[in-house]
Amino acid sequence: MSLVKDTYKNVRVVYLLVYAVGITILCLALFAKGNFYTAIKNRLLDQVVTSSAEMESCHKVPDLIVNTEYGYTWEKFTCAAEFAPRDGAGALVYDDSLRLIGGWNPYDKNNFPRITNNEVWSSLNGLRWRRTKENTFVSTSFDATVDWEGRHTAGYVLFRNEMCIVGGDPNQGHYQNDVWCSADGDTWKMIDSDVPWAPRALHITMVYDNKIWVIGGQTLSQLVPGVDTLYSDIWSSSNGRDWVQVSTEAGFPPRGMIGGSVVYDGYMWIIGGGTYDTPSKPERAFYNDVWRSKDGVYWELVLNNAPWDPRQYHNIVVFDNRIWVIEGYNEDSGNRNDVWFSENGIEWNELKGSPWREWHASSVFVKGDSLYVVAGNNMESDVWVLYSSLD
Repeated sequence: MSLVKDTYKNVRVVYLLVYAVGITILCLALFAKGNFYTAIKNRLLDQVVTSSAEMESCHKVPDLIVNTEYGYTWEKFTCAAEFAPRDGAGALVYDDSLRLIGGWNPYDKNNFPRITNNEVWSSLNGLRWRRTKENTFVSTSFDATVDWEGRHTAGYVLFRNEMCIVGGDPNQGHYQNDVWCSADGDTWKMIDSDVPWAPRALHITMVYDNKIWVIGGQTLSQLVPGVDTLYSDIWSSSNGRDWVQVSTEAGFPPRGMIGGSVVYDGYMWIIGGGTYDTPSKPERAFYNDVWRSKDGVYWELVLNNAPWDPRQYHNIVVFDNRIWVIEGYNEDSGNRNDVWFSENGIEWNELKGSPWREWHASSVFVKGDSLYVVAGNNMESDVWVLYSSLD
């Protein structure tokens, strides 16, 4: 009888050791992917998360990809930064730091309990990130007069030495018609709770001539009941509170869905973009035209059809004294990972060999001589950097 007991004990010890080793390996594997707690919870609940194959594809990419044709180099900084995957997050460079603001991830209920969140992450170099503002947008008891509601694809600008969030999205069943600004990224103050250009989402926002500009956008009756409206009007404000309608209808077709902004060569630029489908307007619009204006009233058509595919949810920035168009979405070709640049908005060159996967709604930063492409709807927390190989 004692022999049987000893054998049972030995077997149980071996079983427990194997179990412990297995749990340890699982934890280490999840930790290596970043966002440890979220990864465990997602796997236990069988939630949709970034697949190991997707992560592996990132890890298999060489650390450096050199484009000898135009003298640029892509560098893979990390496949799994400290922040959770997201798309549509704000991207501002403030106080010499990259600031990742809010974002959308309906699959991660730990970091995004209400689909979007209002946290802020900061990085000096794009490699190491720290959270400077915790997410407070966690329950229906949230007070929208004290802090800004979680959101994505809002307007994000630097204005009067502050970071500002202009409008938002309709994911909570209402439009976010407010303006918030911050001098540190942690404490935010409401500038306006009900802007006159509301309701709208997916608008284009930029700073030009010492004013904040809001251009285009639309309503989405599938998320907020009401009339479907596509906008091509132009608004500006010298303080974020008092707004003037500069034009009721610009020369270009209604649109929005453009990340980032371009102020270049003394002009505001509208590059590509489109409209989202709604119940009364089920066909999306996709554009690859280029427009510019010095006053917001008269808009000059610079180019009717650029050589890159019509797209929406792309990013436009000024980098290395050139205009850049980065990634996006097209209904026929799907998500994109192509990158184009131009010195005049007319002649475009493709920077071939983008090392990252196809996606849209990434967060693009320009800091000094580096351009950073961060996360996106690939739902990975990866960071890629572009810089000139000729420096």
